[in-house]
Parts: sequence; C-alpha cells; structure tokens
Amino acid sequence: MKSPVENAAPESAEKYTHGHGDAVLGNHARRTATDSLAFALPYLTAGSRVLDVGCGPGSITLDLAAMIAGLGGAASQVTGVENTPVPLEAACAAAEARGIGAQFLPGDVYRLPFEDASFDVVVAHQVFQHLTDPVVALQECLRVTAPGGVVALRDADYAAMSYHPAPLGLREWTHRYRAMAQANGAEPDAGRHLVGWALSAGCPIEDLTYSTSTWVWSNAPGGRPTADLADSWRARVNEERFRDQLAGVLGTWDADAVEAAAGRICHGWREWADDPAAIFLMLHGELLIRR
Repeated sequence: MKSPVENAAPESAEKYTHGHGDAVLGNHARRTATDSLAFALPYLTAGSRVLDVGCGPGSITLDLAAMIAGLGGAASQVTGVENTPVPLEAACAAAEARGIGAQFLPGDVYRLPFEDASFDVVVAHQVFQHLTDPVVALQECLRVTAPGGVVALRDADYAAMSYHPAPLGLREWTHRYRAMAQANGAEPDAGRHLVGWALSAGCPIEDLTYSTSTWVWSNAPGGRPTADLADSWRARVNEERFRDQLAGVLGTWDADAVEAAAGRICHGWREWADDPAAIFLMLHGELLIRR
C-alpha cells in the first residue's frame, strides 16, 4: 500500500512564495494550535471532524488531534491536507514521532478530496494569502463543512506589520517580499481581505465574526526572541526559492545584484534583532464563518 505522499497528486499551479526549504519548514513546525488558532478552539468537541487545509509540516494539525483526543474523541477525526509532497512528508514524520494518529492526505484547496459536509471544523492558517483565487478556495472549504459547523481562517497582513528599529535592509525586505507575493498573483495583505472574500463567496454578513491577534517579538521579557525571527528570515533569504524570486522583482539575473540585495536584507534583520529595543508586531486577521 502506498503512503499518502506516494499517492500525492501533481503539485498545484499556485506559486508558494515561501517555498518549502528547511528554514521555512523549521519555522512552520514551531507553530501551535494555541498560538495560531486560539479563536477557533472553543468550537472543538469530542465529536468534531476537523480539517486543516494547507497543513504544512503538521504541527497545528497534531495539536488539534491531541485536543480532540483529550476531549474524549479520536485523533483520527482530524485530517490535514497539503498539495506538496515535502511538507506532507514532514507532517507524516511528525505524527509518527509524536504518536498522534491524525490523518494526512494530499489535497488541493480548489478540489478538496472529500464529500460535501464531511467536517464540522475547517481551518486554514496562513494559507489564503498565497492563493490566486481565494473566493473559489473559500467556497470549497464551505462545501466540505457540515451545517452547524465553522470555517476558521487566519492570515497575516504584511503591510500592517510594524517594527522598531527600521533599518534600510528590513524595510527593503518588506518591499521585496510584498512584491514577490504579488508577482505570484497572491495577496500578502490577506488579513484585511478575509471578510470581503467571504462576502464574495456568498456568506451572509451575520454569519461572520472578525477579530485580530498579534505575534510579538521583543528583546524584553514576554516577547518571542528577536533572534528566532531574524535567523529564520536570514536563512530563508539564502534559500534558492527566495533568491530566484528576488531576482524577478529586481528585474535582473545578475548574481552580484541579487547577492547585494540579499545581503542588505540579511544585515537589516541582524541589525534589528541586535537592538535591545527591538520590537516586531505581526498582525493577523481572523475570520470565523458559521455554516
């Protein structure tokens, strides 16, 4: 019998701006259901059938499965879908390592491999910012959600991110990343568009609840370590996927020009993280849709 990864369908035509290099997967594997989907957790019950769309390396999915099991249900009621083999492999390995029996399957958000009304809770964390047609994707998420269930979306808003200090290299990162995502047909400022997309998907306004939450990095106690964020992005900038897209937005394949821009961005991240007063605020939009 083939594994889910071996059975994976061809990768989606969508261009995932972050890529699936080690730096990206390592960062995403540190996410938890508590720090990423707190607004959706009250809707979990022992009987909830849960779908995590675009589950990546599966850390959030496995947390959700453990929560369902803790409520008296079964971890197998939770399914993660991913359209790319590399993160799907990481998710399956994490499930084995943690001994949590969640299911991981290949799946495309535009063509989810499930019958109508198959799930009670459908979540998508940091997914819709990477899509070229978020309204169609949301309609598909709604299709597989049972009456009385909920769809929960959470996405960052890059234009709303703020930081201090703001060295030139970090400001260049903001500009270049947003340009890269937009060149891929995606919306890096998705957090502010969630309600509009839901309305376009046919959701009544009275069925929507919108909120925000913020991840905070700071050298002061209480914040996430600034070095973690800086080191993660410096590593991503040095991955081939980022460099290729950087060349695209620079409008040149001259290796020296790309190297210089990447160097400025990496220096900016380090300069920011080393400042004792460093603060980075990452704002997220959160949308809960009741079916």
